[in-house]
Amino acid sequence: MDELPNIAPSVFEVPDPDRLQRDRARPPRILLLHGSLRQRSYSRFLTLEAERLLKAFGAETRIYDPSGLPLPDDAPETHPKVQELRDLSAWSEGQVWCSPERHGAMTAIMKAQIDWIPLSIGAVRPTQGKTLALMQVSGGSQSFNAVNQLRILGRWMRMITIPNQSSVAKAYEQFDEDGRMHSSPYYDRVVDVMEELVKFTLLTRAASAYLTDRYSERKEETEKLAARVGLNSI
Repeated sequence: MDELPNIAPSVFEVPDPDRLQRDRARPPRILLLHGSLRQRSYSRFLTLEAERLLKAFGAETRIYDPSGLPLPDDAPETHPKVQELRDLSAWSEGQVWCSPERHGAMTAIMKAQIDWIPLSIGAVRPTQGKTLALMQVSGGSQSFNAVNQLRILGRWMRMITIPNQSSVAKAYEQFDEDGRMHSSPYYDRVVDVMEELVKFTLLTRAASAYLTDRYSERKEETEKLAARVGLNSI
């Protein structure tokens, strides 16, 4: 530590491999969000396909219906749809975000859901350390605008965003009249993404709090405690 004079030794910790053990005791809990309210919504169809796959991989799932969710700041946090979304986010250990691409971006419906989930609610952080998989549907050629934006948001929400992702082009050609996805390389990619999400969730959920435990925050808390009891800062 002599070569690190700026370090506070009392809160500096060397990573401990023993605290990174997998939790296999129960199914991983996955929340799925989609970004369209259309009756024939391809992002909802893709989300339903993802849910079927997640269940086949052994996960417990919930899909949030964004219908009735008010715009951010246009209703109190006690609004029932806001509370439902926040409760589901707190319940989840991983999430799937699936948005249509509209005007080269994610939809406002998708963004509103994410904006209603704060970085922290008191001492609870509804998204930090949880896994995240990203998908989008496009009406034209394949694009990655929406998933790229969602990836930025996932990082901002301090989530473990998995490397793989799904972008389904010409979505109107990829689903039958009942909303089931045709067999195709696009479908195979969705399988890959959901498989990877479950693996990452099983790998990280037991160690989520440890993975997101930060030196800077430990130092800040120590300084606040010292100030409260009238001690000098470390």
